[in-house]
Amino acid sequence: MRSLPVLGCLVTIAVLGGCTSAPPGPAPAPPASPSPTDSGVFYVEPEAPAVKQVRAWQAQGRTADAEALRRIADEPNAVWFADGKPGYLDRARRLITAAGTAGRTAVLVPYWVPERDCGGHSGGGAPDAAAYRTWINGLAEVVSGRPVIVVLEPDAVPHVLDECVSGPAAQERLTLLREAIETFKRGSGARVYLDAGNPGWIKDTDRVAAALEEAGVHDADGFSLNVANFKTTEDNIAYGTAISDRLGGKPFVIDTSRNGNGPAPDGGPGSDGHWCNPPGRALGPAPTEDTGTPRVDAYLWVKRPGESDGACTPDAPPAGQWWPEYALGLATN
Repeated sequence: MRSLPVLGCLVTIAVLGGCTSAPPGPAPAPPASPSPTDSGVFYVEPEAPAVKQVRAWQAQGRTADAEALRRIADEPNAVWFADGKPGYLDRARRLITAAGTAGRTAVLVPYWVPERDCGGHSGGGAPDAAAYRTWINGLAEVVSGRPVIVVLEPDAVPHVLDECVSGPAAQERLTLLREAIETFKRGSGARVYLDAGNPGWIKDTDRVAAALEEAGVHDADGFSLNVANFKTTEDNIAYGTAISDRLGGKPFVIDTSRNGNGPAPDGGPGSDGHWCNPPGRALGPAPTEDTGTPRVDAYLWVKRPGESDGACTPDAPPAGQWWPEYALGLATN
């Protein structure tokens, strides 16, 4: 249904080129502290791609563009873990430690379930169930006792429901998700939200709720919606509430990073133009726990605004890579 970051380690650290040249000027670093809109809760990475881009554009004299991009740079974004390369636990430890020092909550996205994205733009994942269990155990140990929000495996449950993953592999996936929730919840501090897709994907909310139950959502803090998608906040609230009704009132979080203008029409540039780097999209509501809506625990920026959904158009970089001009469009639309 959409593409998600696949780059190694912290999957969003690469800063691509594409900046125009201009006479150099002063380049003061943008503030690393969270903006008032995040309610002072979530951690803002001081060296995130958008922060570095602001500095680069300031140095090149693109001051208006740099100022616009602060709308992304100053906001907290989730940090994705999408491979098992050596050092991933050290990176997670540094993230959690830095967030704790700042008195803030990190948002972490484990994204390495076997047969991830069914071989699409973000294909990959752990080679087998044993490797995944080891990987999850390591991450859970790092975050144990620390305040952290875990958005668990975007797309994993919906891909079972659309039969992209089927048979024994589907049952194994649901078992791994259930075990992952139990593992993260074994220690104190982690709030875990199991991903449930978006309102435009699996429209039968009874089926979604049943699959979430089988994947252990009752042991989690709730479920997540709209990760890396563009559906409106209102549509997600209605959809999430319908699922929640079938789960005894289970709360949920919504990815609002790019839903300010809602979804693009189907048939835009590329074969998946409605979800893969559609033009004309905009930033959505800033991250906050003050949603004003019962059962909605938080608005989060789970997909980092400005990262590509995939090489689905001639000018687009691979999934997960920083794309400064697309980021600027989101910030100024």
